[in-house]
Amino acid sequence: MATATKEVTAPLVPWWVVLLQGIAALIIGFFLLTSPGITLAIIVQFMGIYWFVSGIFSIVAIFIDSEGWGWKLFSGILGIIAGIIVIQNPLWSTLLLPAVVVIIVGIQGIIMGIIGLIQAFQGGGWGAGILGAISIIFGLILLFNPVIGAVALPWVLGVFGIVGGILSIIAAFRMK
Repeated sequence: MATATKEVTAPLVPWWVVLLQGIAALIIGFFLLTSPGITLAIIVQFMGIYWFVSGIFSIVAIFIDSEGWGWKLFSGILGIIAGIIVIQNPLWSTLLLPAVVVIIVGIQGIIMGIIGLIQAFQGGGWGAGILGAISIIFGLILLFNPVIGAVALPWVLGVFGIVGGILSIIAAFRMK
């Protein structure tokens, strides 16, 4: 005779960690909407510090595990250089980094749009074709107007932070 039992598995992340992440995202989102310039400058500086420390750890990792040492050395040097540049040039970094992100997103939009159009012509339907065309249009707009995208980026990130923070807080209480 077989007995059905319900196996209860422990979550990978404690509920309070999800709650803290949600609160942090909510606070950062609020600051990005209320004072986007200074908040973005602070976030970019933290990113520079992160890149610098991450670069050091990548180089140290070569001595711990020498597998793939060339990539570790390359990423370590690149992280250290990027971190130093961002830390030493806070104003330029605050203006340049969002513009670079917008350019990357624009290129990604164009590539994903082309893939969508190819899928549409291979039998994916009109939906894939329309979404592909819209993706290409938005990618081109971002690519040819990165400053507009960079100016809008803090507000977009702020909205995502607030919505994501609220959803994380709800998820944390559901986990509990």
